[in-house]
Amino acid sequence: MSKPSKPAVLIAEELSPATVDALGPDFEIRQCDGANRAELLPALADVDAVLVRSATKIDAEAIAAAKKLKVVARAGVGLDNVDVPTATKAGVMVVNAPTSNIITAAELACGLLIATARNIPQANAALKNGEWKRSKYTGVELSEKTLGVVGLGRIGVLVAQRMSAFGMKVVAYDPYVQPARAAQMGVKLLSLDELLEVSDFITVHLPKTPETLGLIGDEALHKVKPEVRIVNAARGGIVDEEALASAIKEGRVAGAGLDVYASEPCTDSPLFAFDQVVCTPHLGASTGEAQEKAGIAVAKSVRLALAGELVPDAVNVQGGVIAEEVRPGLPLAEKLGRIFTALAGEVAVRLDVEVYGEITQHDVKVLELSALKGVFEDVVDETVSYVNAPLFAQERGVEVRLTTSSESPEHRNVVTVRGTLSSGEEVSASGTLAGPKNQQKIVAINDHDVDLALADHMAFLSYTDRPGVVGTVGRILGEAEVNIAGMQVSRAEEGGEALVALTVDDNINGTVLTEIAGEIGATKARAVNLTED
Repeated sequence: MSKPSKPAVLIAEELSPATVDALGPDFEIRQCDGANRAELLPALADVDAVLVRSATKIDAEAIAAAKKLKVVARAGVGLDNVDVPTATKAGVMVVNAPTSNIITAAELACGLLIATARNIPQANAALKNGEWKRSKYTGVELSEKTLGVVGLGRIGVLVAQRMSAFGMKVVAYDPYVQPARAAQMGVKLLSLDELLEVSDFITVHLPKTPETLGLIGDEALHKVKPEVRIVNAARGGIVDEEALASAIKEGRVAGAGLDVYASEPCTDSPLFAFDQVVCTPHLGASTGEAQEKAGIAVAKSVRLALAGELVPDAVNVQGGVIAEEVRPGLPLAEKLGRIFTALAGEVAVRLDVEVYGEITQHDVKVLELSALKGVFEDVVDETVSYVNAPLFAQERGVEVRLTTSSESPEHRNVVTVRGTLSSGEEVSASGTLAGPKNQQKIVAINDHDVDLALADHMAFLSYTDRPGVVGTVGRILGEAEVNIAGMQVSRAEEGGEALVALTVDDNINGTVLTEIAGEIGATKARAVNLTED
C-alpha cells in the first residue's frame, strides 16, 4: 500500500536554515526563485503552502495558479507583496511574523537617531577619504533632550525605553493609547501638534494607512523646532520626503535618519544630497536574528494551518490565540454547523452561535468561525476555510451573531448552532464534549433533547409519535444493508411530535431515506454525512 503524499511547501526566497528545520520532516520542501514569474507560477500549481519574503509577489495571478494553496507565509511583517483580499476570497490563509523584527527595528531606529545626533556616518566617510574634520561634525547630546515618539506601539515602546536610558525626556502621540498606560512607561501623551512643537528628536513608528500617509508633511514641518532631527524607520511615505527635503534646505529641520522610502528600491532622492541626512536601504529587519525568528515563526504557522488549526499570526482570520480549553470544541462546532445545514436544507437568514458554560471565561470567537465553516461546507463548491467562511456568510446576507453565557444548567459546556430560515422557521443543533476524552455528543435537535455520540453517518426523522415507527425504520435500513450503530427517540408528549436520531455505519442514500419518510409519514427526514469527500 502506497504511503500518502506529504503536503508540499514551496520556499520561494532564501530563508534561514532554521526555517526548514522548524517545518520538520512532515512536508515535501520545494524551492524556486519567487522573483522570477516564469519560474514561480508553475511551481505554485500543486503546493499547499508558499513561504516568501518581500521579493515574491503573491498577487491574484499567483493565487489563481495555485489551485491547492492553503497558506501564504510572509517571513516578516509587511504584506505589500501579498494580495490579502484575493487570498481571503480563495480561502487561503495569510500569515506573517509580526513580532520577529521588533527588537531589530527598534535598535535600528535608535542607531539612526544617535547617528543623526553625532554625524557618525558623515565623519566616518570623511575620515576614510583622508579628511580630519572634527569641527565640521560637532554634534548634540541626547541627554535632557525631548524625544517625540509618533506611534506608541510595540516598536515605539522599545525605542522609548531605550532612549530613556540616554536621559531623554520622552513624549508620544498615539490616539489609541490611554494616558495612564503611557504614564506607566514614563511617557507623556501629547497631541501631534504639541509633540511637533516641543520635540528635539522625532521618531516615527506608525503603520502605513490612508490616515498616516504624509502625516509628517509640509504643514507639520512648519511647526517643528529648527534644531529638530527626524527619524523614519517605519514605513515609507509617512514622512513626506519632498517636504522634508525643503525643510532641511530652508533650515527648518536640522537633520534626518531614514531607512524607508515612499518608493523602493530608492537610489535617487533629493534627501541624498544633504550631508546631515543619514540613509540606509530598508535595513529594519536585516539582522540574522530577526530573519531566523521570522522563518521559525512562519514555519510553525504553516504547520498549524496545514493541520487544520487556527493560527494566531494569521492576518485574515478572526479569532486570535486559542485557549487550550477551547481547542477541543473546534471540530464539535464545525460538525454542528454541518448538521444544521443538513437539517435546514437552505441557508439561514440569521445564524446564532451560542456558547454556554465555563468555557466562556476564554475567548470563544473561534467557535463561531468553526461553526460557520461547517455551515457552508456542504453549500458552496469552493473550499471552505476559517478564512473565507465569514465572506460566504456576508455574500449571502446571513446575519451572524455570537452569544455567550457562563450559565449552563445541564452540561459543563454546550455549543448550539441556531438559524432562522426565510420562512421564519427556527432550526438548531446542540452538542457538548463529554468525559476525559472529550467525546463529541449531540444533546439537542430543535426542541428535542437527545444524548447521542456524534458519528460520521447520521439521520434525523421528525414524525407524529405512534407505535411501530422504530421497527419500520430498522426494517428498511436492514433491507438496505445499513447497520444501525445507535438510535434514540425523543418526544415532548405521547402522540406529539417525535424525533428519531440515528447513527449508522454507512451513509443513507436518498432513495432509502425517501422510503423511510414515506412509510412513517415523516414531516422531515435528513441524512448527514460528516466524512470528508
